[in-house]
Amino acid sequence: MRIVIGSDHAGFPLKAAVVDHVKKLGHEVTDVGSHDEKPVDFPDIAQLVTGAVAEGRADRGLLVCGTGVGASIAANKVKGIRAAVCHDVHSAHQSVEHDDVNVMCIGAQIVGPWLALDLIDSYLAATFSTEEDFRRRVEKLHRMDEQR
Repeated sequence: MRIVIGSDHAGFPLKAAVVDHVKKLGHEVTDVGSHDEKPVDFPDIAQLVTGAVAEGRADRGLLVCGTGVGASIAANKVKGIRAAVCHDVHSAHQSVEHDDVNVMCIGAQIVGPWLALDLIDSYLAATFSTEEDFRRRVEKLHRMDEQR
């Protein structure tokens, strides 16, 4: 899979481990920054990640910020993006299986590196369910996007 990864300054210390892990899993990685601990606004990084996903240059995105919340809010402003904050393994896979989430947000100040890597494993291994209920609901999300 093609994975785009971004972080703000609060997520920067964790991002190197995230990028390295995703590469070791065999995925193609695009790192859109930040590239140091200098302050950067999370909406700017979220736009870079979501732009790659929305335009089809990446299959999924990962955003790492302090709590994951700001990144999720910013990501969900972009048409075609379904972002979720995931701090437990169940949510990481179920968000894809039930809601076809294409951007996972992680809070570096909430989870440590070990859990973050488990979350990523779960998220990237998951696939969207073929069950009608989930497909119908996500189609309604697509229609909501069209109303923007």
